[in-house]
Amino acid sequence: MKVVLFCGGYGMRMRADGGDSLPKPMQLVGPRPLLWHVMRYYAHYGHNEFILCLGYGGEQIKKYFLEYDETESNDFVMRGESVDLLGADIADWTITFVDTGLESPIGERLRRVRKYLGDDEYFLANYADTLTDAPLDLMIEKTRTTGAAASLLAVPPQSSFHCIDVTPTGEVKQITPVSEFPIWENGGYFTLTHEVFDLIPPGGDLVADACGTLAGQGRLLGYQHDGFWKPADTFKERAELDSNYYKGIRPWMLWERDDLVTA
Repeated sequence: MKVVLFCGGYGMRMRADGGDSLPKPMQLVGPRPLLWHVMRYYAHYGHNEFILCLGYGGEQIKKYFLEYDETESNDFVMRGESVDLLGADIADWTITFVDTGLESPIGERLRRVRKYLGDDEYFLANYADTLTDAPLDLMIEKTRTTGAAASLLAVPPQSSFHCIDVTPTGEVKQITPVSEFPIWENGGYFTLTHEVFDLIPPGGDLVADACGTLAGQGRLLGYQHDGFWKPADTFKERAELDSNYYKGIRPWMLWERDDLVTA
């Protein structure tokens, strides 16, 4: 399946928290950018045809892949000036780079790459700013078997805040962590059919317009996953992922598990 990645936003929360002018997908987690980790996740499941919806920082994303250095994350043998790679990350990837505008909302970005999707019944989409160990193959299969027009990954609420039950006079009756509520959040991993394009108006939104309409029709699947899921919306969240990477805490890097099995 083709994978559409929305990587054109400004990433204002990331920069406001102390990040630099790099686009959010290019912020590092370990030696590689966040975008690379998301793409490796999809490639792990055999989905290596990518369509990047570019906007802010698009030139930096293009340059990164045009100058990609396989030696940064793969073993190699050097003989004089020649280099023989013992592994490769992106050799079998196909990446389509599309300028979808600086100010375009997600739905409009998706509309602008429709012509590159071909005739496949399903395609995948992602905000390119969260990492997970969710079983993508099972998500896709459940979407197919239920006949849903679209699905999204549903994850438990991540907020550390507390909700307060308070009376009109100000008396607090109960304090409950948000994480304990029986609710689910949109995790940003989508399996979609082309039906969504009929539900997104010019300048529209994927979730509010397309998914909202399909939910009202009972045709949107939420795949519930209570395993690892971590956003990188802010500098702090990205720094936590980066720190854990160097500690060897990398549950989203499913391809490493395969490497250990075959080693």
